[in-house]
Amino acid sequence: MFATLTKFLDSKASFSKDQLEEICSFFSQIKTKRNQILLGFEDVCKYYYFINKGCVRLYTFTADGNESSRYFAFEGNFVTALPSFIDQQPAEEFLQTIISSELLSIRREDFYRLVKTLPAFAKIYTEILELGFIVAQKRIYGFQGFDALEKVKWIIKHQPKLLISVSNRMAASYLGIAPATLSRVKAKLN
Repeated sequence: MFATLTKFLDSKASFSKDQLEEICSFFSQIKTKRNQILLGFEDVCKYYYFINKGCVRLYTFTADGNESSRYFAFEGNFVTALPSFIDQQPAEEFLQTIISSELLSIRREDFYRLVKTLPAFAKIYTEILELGFIVAQKRIYGFQGFDALEKVKWIIKHQPKLLISVSNRMAASYLGIAPATLSRVKAKLN
């Protein structure tokens, strides 16, 4: 149950066996169904998740009622609705498993306890925050001025798992293009 998590942690920092056991003791296993909502819009986020198997997406709705996918997290990664998790204000997005998934969840209080007491865990948290910021910035600034083909090429280069793991509808909402446009662009690239 904790093999993927401990492998992830060991790849990022040096932990003793006791420290790994302590970290794992704070996590609970959750098995989800396809399209299960982990966090609803305007709920306050109380958990951080580690994905053993599956995929989680963060999404919201645009003013015209269309879904807008903001982020996808795959096996071997952490995910949460970070603004709500940090400031404990209602989320402005949904957190959803898009396929049946196996997750490990940790309560906010326990997560921050580990950040405060284990410098190596705090280092990993900082790394997660920095990587998330970089990916978001690259996506935002990289997409400015890109046409559909350039956006798809960017995703293939920077997030190749996304196009093969999620539906065209969800990928298109992440790219800010119509699903039909994504299908045409993918056909051109094959």
